Amino acid sequence: MKIGAFAFVLHAHIPYCRSAGRWPHGEEWIHEAVLGTYIPLLIALYDLKEENCPFKLTLDITPVLMEQLSDSLVIDHIEEYLVDKVNRAQSDVCRFEKAGEGHLLYLARFYLDRYQQILEAFRNRFHKDIILAFKKLQDEGYLEIATSAATHAYLPLLERDSSIYAQILTGIETYRHHFKSNPKSFWLPECGYRPSYYTETTGKRYLKPGLEYYLSQMGINCFFAETHTIEGGQPIGKAQEQVLGPYSNIPKRYVLPFVPYGESTQKTTYLPYWVNSPDIAVIGRNNQTSRQVWSAEWGYPGDFNYREFHKRDGISGLQYWKVTGLNVDLALKDHYDPYWATKRVEEHSKHYAGLVESLLLDYYQTNGKFGIVSSAYDTELFGHWWFEGVDWLKQVLLILARSEVVELTTAHEFIAQHPPQETVSLPESSWGMNGGHFVWENADNYWMLPIIQSAAMKMEQLTEAYPHATGFLEQVLNQAARELLLLQSSDWAFLITTGQAKEYAIARFGYYSDPDHYEGHAGRFYKLVHIVESGQNDSSSEDLLRQFRETDKVFPTIDYRIFKNRERSVSG
Repeated sequence: MKIGAFAFVLHAHIPYCRSAGRWPHGEEWIHEAVLGTYIPLLIALYDLKEENCPFKLTLDITPVLMEQLSDSLVIDHIEEYLVDKVNRAQSDVCRFEKAGEGHLLYLARFYLDRYQQILEAFRNRFHKDIILAFKKLQDEGYLEIATSAATHAYLPLLERDSSIYAQILTGIETYRHHFKSNPKSFWLPECGYRPSYYTETTGKRYLKPGLEYYLSQMGINCFFAETHTIEGGQPIGKAQEQVLGPYSNIPKRYVLPFVPYGESTQKTTYLPYWVNSPDIAVIGRNNQTSRQVWSAEWGYPGDFNYREFHKRDGISGLQYWKVTGLNVDLALKDHYDPYWATKRVEEHSKHYAGLVESLLLDYYQTNGKFGIVSSAYDTELFGHWWFEGVDWLKQVLLILARSEVVELTTAHEFIAQHPPQETVSLPESSWGMNGGHFVWENADNYWMLPIIQSAAMKMEQLTEAYPHATGFLEQVLNQAARELLLLQSSDWAFLITTGQAKEYAIARFGYYSDPDHYEGHAGRFYKLVHIVESGQNDSSSEDLLRQFRETDKVFPTIDYRIFKNRERSVSG
């Protein structure tokens, strides 16, 4: 008898980097994800399908990633990258053969076979169309593909509701374009949730609806939340103290108090809940299963037999070493052995499946209810960061598909079959440090927010001033809307906070000082604003528009009017 359900929820996202340079930052982010994650994942899922395995998986693909994986230029660059990897492995085979390096020769041949298989699958099995390959799995009932905000904007920090509306609607319309259906589930970027609240501006009181209001209005009936958002208490795996320090000048609504989490919900992640009304449900991330993968101390990816991500060959860039041990210096890493890694995958997949079964059985025996374990991860963790991760995921799906007590499910399917019995009000939260906004709003990146908010206000003003634009003017306004969406991406603030690509993120975000000095998304946005407000309509303006449209080539059917003012005044 099935006593509970399990849902893998994978979140696939790469920042907008089309034609924005290569290593160490830029479009190669996509190429690496395709090589390490997306094609291996598709191979694994299609193999499971051909083995008649009734697996189920929920996969969120952000709209900006959908657009990039469907772009002909990006597709050409992906193929070039895969061919280059095959050539590098082949060169290593020759190099190690001449040097008499037996084990390294074995590894180079291992990579050569793997890269050739991935290139062959990309070209012939999936016909260079990754999005279509995932769509077919959804059409056949194996996948539920969810959508997200257009450019992965961190929604709680977007002050203007027009921006929240535009991000969500563009995300849904992009999904419809690529998958020819309506999404039912939605991934809030960074699990960033904003409840409804009141604010006062210029003597007027405004109601700011919770994010669930916009989602439900657009046909979404499920979204996902971090563990502490549902259970209350301390954010899982994050710093325990409230981070304030030099950031005390940040508006108080944006500095989340630590204590109220425990007072707000205190529910369980084993059940879904309606959020404020019986129109849209929330599913919380299960902590025990998630930490089994995420934990830096004892998560599976840190096993000493798995491949080391950070050490690369000085000539080819291929990765020939294993984790080896805890805190072992890169110079002292031992060589990788796929045989022993495969053995660990078998052990870890059995352990994980057993954990899922035991958790659901314990919940059923304790509460007498059919519960769900929802385990959410970044898709790119599997294969790219954790080399063996896709094989592990495949084995877990295979084991649980045969389980006598666990039912594999997807988010929407579970809500449809087991509707929530309770309603909950959620606190403002995320899966960032302290469960709050710090990662996207701190001393290093706080300067970005006023630029984003001012641009949103300007877009609202242009929408009001030109409600019926046509021709060249409409095209300029539509491109301005694209640049604003890209400007709002959470990726730029995130990269600055982590220090992974600070200068790159600042350059992509951009600046604007005057019509002759501009750069990045901010610069292109305000240059387009200048064209509109100055009434320019000459050949140089048309050339500039074509240039911007080619540089930031996303959301082809966008209508700038989505940025119409949506603030809801409740008092004069």
